[in-house]
Amino acid sequence: MINAVNDGEWSGTWVAERLGLELMGDDELTELLGLALRRNPKRAHLLVSNVLGKHVPQSPSVVYGYGFALGRRVRELLGAEEAGEAVVLGYAETATGLGHSVADGIGSAPYLHSTRRPVTGVTAAGGFEESHSHATSHLLLPENPALLAGDGPLVLVDDEFSTGNTVLNTIRDLHGRYPRGRYVVVALVDMRSAADTGRLEEFAREIGAGVDLVAAASGTVRLPEGVLEKGQELVARYEAEAAARGGSSTAGASGPVPQFPAPLKGRSDERPQGARALTADAWADSPGARGTARPAPTRPHPAVRRVDLIWPRDLPDGGRHGFTPGHRARLEAALPAMVARLADALPDGARRVHVLGFEELMYAPLRLARELEQVAQGVEVRYSTTTRSPVLAVDDPGYAIRSRIAFPAHDDPADGPGERYAYNVAGAGFDAVVAVVDSAADTPELHAPDGLLAQLAAHTPHVLLAVVPSYVPERPSMLSEPLRGPAFSSYAPEEVGWLLQDLSDVTLEAPTEEREEAIQKGGAHYAESLPVEYQPSEQYQELFHAALGTTATRLAQAVGAVTELVLAERSPRPVLVSLARAGTPVGVLMRRWAQFRHGLDLPHYAVSIVRGRGIDANALRWLAAHHDPADVVFVDGWTGKGAITRELADAIEEFEASDGITGFDPEIAVLADPGSCVRTYGTREDFLIPSACLNSTVSGLISRTVLRADLVGPHDFHGAKFYRELAGADVSVDFLDAVSACFPELTESVDAQAKELLSADRAPTWEGWAAVERISEEYGIHDVNLVKPGVGETTRVLLRRVPWKILARAGAGADLDHVRLLAEQRGVPVEEVGELPYTCVGLIHPRYTRGATGADGKAVNV
Repeated sequence: MINAVNDGEWSGTWVAERLGLELMGDDELTELLGLALRRNPKRAHLLVSNVLGKHVPQSPSVVYGYGFALGRRVRELLGAEEAGEAVVLGYAETATGLGHSVADGIGSAPYLHSTRRPVTGVTAAGGFEESHSHATSHLLLPENPALLAGDGPLVLVDDEFSTGNTVLNTIRDLHGRYPRGRYVVVALVDMRSAADTGRLEEFAREIGAGVDLVAAASGTVRLPEGVLEKGQELVARYEAEAAARGGSSTAGASGPVPQFPAPLKGRSDERPQGARALTADAWADSPGARGTARPAPTRPHPAVRRVDLIWPRDLPDGGRHGFTPGHRARLEAALPAMVARLADALPDGARRVHVLGFEELMYAPLRLARELEQVAQGVEVRYSTTTRSPVLAVDDPGYAIRSRIAFPAHDDPADGPGERYAYNVAGAGFDAVVAVVDSAADTPELHAPDGLLAQLAAHTPHVLLAVVPSYVPERPSMLSEPLRGPAFSSYAPEEVGWLLQDLSDVTLEAPTEEREEAIQKGGAHYAESLPVEYQPSEQYQELFHAALGTTATRLAQAVGAVTELVLAERSPRPVLVSLARAGTPVGVLMRRWAQFRHGLDLPHYAVSIVRGRGIDANALRWLAAHHDPADVVFVDGWTGKGAITRELADAIEEFEASDGITGFDPEIAVLADPGSCVRTYGTREDFLIPSACLNSTVSGLISRTVLRADLVGPHDFHGAKFYRELAGADVSVDFLDAVSACFPELTESVDAQAKELLSADRAPTWEGWAAVERISEEYGIHDVNLVKPGVGETTRVLLRRVPWKILARAGAGADLDHVRLLAEQRGVPVEEVGELPYTCVGLIHPRYTRGATGADGKAVNV
């Protein structure tokens, strides 16, 4: 076991001796790491970095230098060309500054860090969980989603790489949304166990991408049996001893803490007058004690002096929403003048100055501190930041956390009030502390008698406050107005307004087989391209018209019933919002019924929703600006297994968190609910809805919606194409008129059906989802996304995807005539099944994921 470095005692000795831990690995590990204890149900010990600038005050040049050097190593690994396409992602809160420094070292890489602070008006582009952390949820809030959507390498930066779970979970989440060919994991220390080491290569093979690892040092911590329980017992005993004396488990003023590799210059005999070393037994007497009741400072302290840095307008304070090479150039140009103002504000004779950052705000104070260190002659500058992480403090040279200041959170955190900490600042003998916070954290809590500034003033004669403006991406003053026919779609302008952007001049179509392969291999999302628009044969068009003639009345009945449910239960004057494009003909028909039966002129809009990406947040913002969200009713044609139902619910929840706009009801109103996924429907029968037989030619000549980062910016609606050239084959208005013509004969039967539905138990059973899971396993597909249940979804498989086979319920009649015709034209077998909750189920060919079918037609070869 390593227990010392240089001439001083290693700051992990105290923990190692009491818990029997062993730090194994590179010689420089003890320069980089110390050990401490924390109250955590999953891990008792804490690896405390001496060069990260989080818990341990350090020379800012050392902190920045480590990150920058790692960035240079990444650049060498990638080569100049790939490095020029790289994007860097850092982890909140601990590695936000480290990641930014790595991006600087790479050179031209834009930077983004995760955050635990939701920001109103900014939609999350992703998120993930950090299982071992005290605060697990991370959000990704780039101002421009295209930052994550490129083809270049993604460099993920954390302070330590231990189990690898956090990083691998992040890559898995992002790779599903924004697939790319290469990832680089960067950490100060690689501390994986032998069991975890092989997971990286296995994971890379699983996702089909390269994954490299760059670290300053590597090793592992050998943990004896029962170490978690022993550590928890040790923490509990020290806290209990402190509580018995009427206080806290927080150490107060102590001597300077050994630092590596650039030690603090002060020695234990250079403590400020009146300071004393505290053992655990004296914690109760220290200022900043843990708990809600904190003693007043032991001596008067001067008012905090505010320093105006004159931070450049619209320059981000960090990477929460992205930090580009252009931002970096602006910061470099502004640093000298800002630091000159800071240096002028320092008290005369100050020789030891500490710059204290704030939680995720690590990079801006780090750069200020580093610049100050270089220009302030004769002044020793140290840097660290406050943190959410609760750690036991023990004033012992062999322990990494010598002192702890506790204070209330002061940035109105989303997870509610709580305690925050500054470590190894009390008792370190600083002549002045410069607290750097963002404007969101410059609150009354910061300035309160028990707040951070007062706690700092109890331990240093001078406290300066520098506030950096919190950067919030600018929202557009006005979103574009809805597109309407005849300029966009063949529908009359009053029938529907499309909350989309027109991409008619962009080539987006790809051959079906190529598109299917790209989607299944993870190389593209289905919404990034369009299938070649199906041109129906004369025979198929005749089949459509025959089907419309036989089902128009049945369809009109369902339209009337679902509209009556909406008027009775949702809103007397609903705003119909159809999910483009299958929901749009149904939305138009519901609007026509409300006008026919009740004389209502309901607004109707069409919006985009994309599986895996959610609903168009800009469309929601437009709707909220023009209507009461409580009146909005989302409309779709039918349910399959319920994937879009779940997608919409998740998207609305995410939108409420990001924008603070509430009131949207995520429950969809559908014409047919064969999957039993919703409460508002016209019927639960799985029958032929003729609009499912065709694509754009029955949907106003509009393509399915498109979401691609290079075409859809952060303030744009999702896109779609208007196929004007198909006007000769368009039956969109014919379809609507045929169904609407049935309304007058159905008023009584619709009233009766609506009354029956209103009194019935319509709670979703999700039996369709269960059936899809069963079919997926039974046929060896192992992917529910390749199983498309119901007549409508089966038709889509035959028109847009690469079909494998069709399962048809035995005895199904005319509802499947068009399916049988399409299957015959494409050479797809139709297999009759005795028990099936749907009339039919379409199976997408699984060859691009698991292989082609075996001899029995069911098993799928690898």
